[in-house]
Amino acid sequence: MQSEDFAYLYDLEEKFWWFVGMRAITAALLDPVCAPGRDRLILDDGCGTGGNLEWLKRYAGNGKVVGLDLETDALGFCRERRHERLTRASATDLPFADAVFDLVTSFDVLPHVCGEGADERAMREMFRVLRPGGIAFVRAAAYEWMRSGHDRALGGQRRYRLGLLSERLERAGFHILRATYANTLLLPAAALRRLVLQRVGLANRGSDVKPLPPRLGWLERVLTGALRREAQLLASPGVTLRFGLSAICIARKA
Repeated sequence: MQSEDFAYLYDLEEKFWWFVGMRAITAALLDPVCAPGRDRLILDDGCGTGGNLEWLKRYAGNGKVVGLDLETDALGFCRERRHERLTRASATDLPFADAVFDLVTSFDVLPHVCGEGADERAMREMFRVLRPGGIAFVRAAAYEWMRSGHDRALGGQRRYRLGLLSERLERAGFHILRATYANTLLLPAAALRRLVLQRVGLANRGSDVKPLPPRLGWLERVLTGALRREAQLLASPGVTLRFGLSAICIARKA
């Protein structure tokens, strides 16, 4: 990622429709297995510019939320948000002792770790630093056929089928509690934009994480509403979405 991309993330993470909607989906999935209010030590593994660090405090109680990222630019923006519990390191080599954390989150980080098998090393590291009974929340970009200029701009190395993400987490030692796709309602529009319009020059070929033009401000409400609707559906434990832009697994260390 370029410095400009981190600047966009920093400006958008609190209010941009995608981040707001995906936090609603995360809460719907995570609340039943990690009820807010209990004291926990939490690691946001690949915290980026820190938009989720404050939000994750809902699960920490009187505990702590630690942010880890390899990019110094990203951690600089975390400090702008006045977060202090930060570590610069790779997700494939976590600088923590075994069995320390109660919850580890990985929001769209695994697609970006570089190297053959690096994502599986990162999964094994998550497993290692979790306490027995600890929870991992893992979200990753779905479908290799959706690879586009967005991935190239953000340094994406891979995308996942939900089954593949689940299999690799199980190989790392995890027990899968729940697996689902998300961002389902918007998949057709995203596919049209990235796979058709970008290729014929009718859409920006770079990252999609950018402010909407002022004339399209009304879309914020529509797009946020679509993701909030998915969150309402996923709040029911038996509901699984069969396709979507994101693959999500909630896993437990036995």
